[in-house]
Amino acid sequence: MKLNDLTASEKVTLAQQLWDSVASDQDAITLTTAQKNELDNRLAQFESDQNVGSDWKTIKSKILGSSCD
Repeated sequence: MKLNDLTASEKVTLAQQLWDSVASDQDAITLTTAQKNELDNRLAQFESDQNVGSDWKTIKSKILGSSCD
């Protein structure tokens, strides 16, 4: 079976099943020291910045090019 033969819905289902199988075996995923350091740096930056981002309404408006009213 080729991926291109699958419908969009079947592809989404397959992707979810793949993700679930990876998530259920998190011990098999190892990070390099560089990856761990990068994650630690990003977390430290977030904690010092405290910027929680924008709400969905604002983001959607930016994407669609409309106002937030």
